[in-house]
Amino acid sequence: MRKWLIWSGVAIALLLVGLTVAGFILARRIDPFLREQTVAYLQERFASEVELESLSVSVPMRSPIRVLLDRGRGATVKLTGKGLALHFRGSREYPPLIKMSRFDVEADLADVREKPARVRLVKLHGMEITLPPAGARPKMGGAASEAEDSSGGQDKPTSVILDQVLADGAKLTILPRDPTKRPLVWDLHELKLTSAGPGVPMQYETKLTNAKPPGLVDSKGSFGPWKTTEPRETPLSGEYVFTDADLGVFKGIAGKLNSTGTFEGRLDHLIVDGETTTPDFRLSTAGNRVPLKTRFHAIVDGTNGNTLLEPVDATIGRTTFRLVGGVVRDIDETGKTITFDVNIRKGHIDDFLRLAVKGDKPFLRGDVDMKVKLEIPPGKTEIADRMRLAGTFSLARAHFTSPTVADKIDELSQRGQGAPRDSSIAEVPAVFGGTFRLADGRMDFSKLNFSVPGAAVDLKGLYTFDDEKLDFWGTLKLDARVSQTQTGWKRWALKPVDPFFARGGAGTNLRIRISGDRSSPKFGRDK
Repeated sequence: MRKWLIWSGVAIALLLVGLTVAGFILARRIDPFLREQTVAYLQERFASEVELESLSVSVPMRSPIRVLLDRGRGATVKLTGKGLALHFRGSREYPPLIKMSRFDVEADLADVREKPARVRLVKLHGMEITLPPAGARPKMGGAASEAEDSSGGQDKPTSVILDQVLADGAKLTILPRDPTKRPLVWDLHELKLTSAGPGVPMQYETKLTNAKPPGLVDSKGSFGPWKTTEPRETPLSGEYVFTDADLGVFKGIAGKLNSTGTFEGRLDHLIVDGETTTPDFRLSTAGNRVPLKTRFHAIVDGTNGNTLLEPVDATIGRTTFRLVGGVVRDIDETGKTITFDVNIRKGHIDDFLRLAVKGDKPFLRGDVDMKVKLEIPPGKTEIADRMRLAGTFSLARAHFTSPTVADKIDELSQRGQGAPRDSSIAEVPAVFGGTFRLADGRMDFSKLNFSVPGAAVDLKGLYTFDDEKLDFWGTLKLDARVSQTQTGWKRWALKPVDPFFARGGAGTNLRIRISGDRSSPKFGRDK
């Protein structure tokens, strides 16, 4: 009995040792098998020639026996690869399509042998994705090209399902067609992808810091399936939250911008719909804070970084207006030019003056309609100095907020109607219209019309923003005759000269000049 027990114990011990040794032998055989499968998968999935510096496979000490007894079920296999580079279609003309310093893979051994194989977790370290220019399809031969050609150029269903991928610190670069132009680069601080099933886009979550204006971006959505034959056409969609973007990095403006929105398309071409709010938007020339909100529809071209905004509906203060245009990279690569067609209908002029002119109180109120072309070329000077505007405007029910100017306007209307002492003619609304051009810190008016009851002014001139100086000249036409603009004995004394000033269908027609500064302009006859 004792011998039987001893021999039984020895037999069991030998069996366990044998199983353990067999497990280790199997683990060693798994190493080249998994390396071969990994390279084959990457080669086929990304139509690329694979460079892999090293790949090691480990199975936990308790797992070799389970590998044999449970046919791999419940046995965890871990892969660690270093120095991975995928050269798209075997080309060395561009940087690798994908490269990374290291990757770690965890999977159940039984799942690896399934079709499709399933991988529990992948961690990618130092990953860089570089998308070649659109249409870049070098014919370099080799295994990568043979694999793609055998598929007829069609994307096959994936042979591997990745349950979760972590790629913190990843970088995405999109190369332009013109090699002299700068590529577009995005740095992803955090990136997590999870599987939604075979043939279905992966779900992702990412965090990144936008370079300019600086701010934190949180985004989530769907990515893929990967387009093997044209990687930049891989589908991408989702939603984003952009917080605390500091507009102060752009010279001449300031404020904290927040934005939310959705997007869909592909890596090199996205359609974005979103909203922005900047409660403290301001220009450095004036410093007054005004609330700015926008709702936009944008088309983002990943091949050159151009963004077309068609349209932007903006609200500043109480005024809503529409912009259509975009942000386009210059040919000489000096920066990006902002161009917009701006259409304002039934706006409030004081909303814009509060933004653009110094002081707490805008010097003018009224209803404004405006059509202008806006252009802001790249440069290192303040935006206000680079801004160019050209267009037409009309201003109705206008009132000057300065009592001095308002009194002069009332007096002009009184005299123009031949009632210089009629105090009931007060708080007279004015009407403006004109054609203007703004550039280099000054506004030039090729035509400026101004009218109040009894008087009409046609002017040309300019206004400079830095010193708030104005200089206008033109004609003043009154309904009343010269003598009727006066009181007392002057009224009678001037009657003989009335015919000399009554011309052009007006009771009085005078050449005038307006000069000085905006707070206290000087009115007089132009010599």
